[in-house]
Amino acid sequence: MCRNIKVLHNFEPYATSDEVHAAALQYVRKVSGSTHPSKANEEAFNRAVAEIAHITAHLLEDLVTTAPPRSREAEAAKAKARAAVRFGTV
Repeated sequence: MCRNIKVLHNFEPYATSDEVHAAALQYVRKVSGSTHPSKANEEAFNRAVAEIAHITAHLLEDLVTTAPPRSREAEAAKAKARAAVRFGTV
């Protein structure tokens, strides 16, 4: 799917509304095939982003897990290490 949509579940501290909105925006961009909608489609585009962000926030509130919360710093370090291997900058 979209590489820019990050996992938001089971982090400490919880995902912010900005992170949820960014994920919703990336999803709508991918599905619609445009990064900036035309004036004719702008209202529908923005409404979709808002609705998906709203539903995503509810999903994150309702999900349960027994796993310990993940650390943003540790996940960022893992991603950096994977990128170094992938792009040969080790």
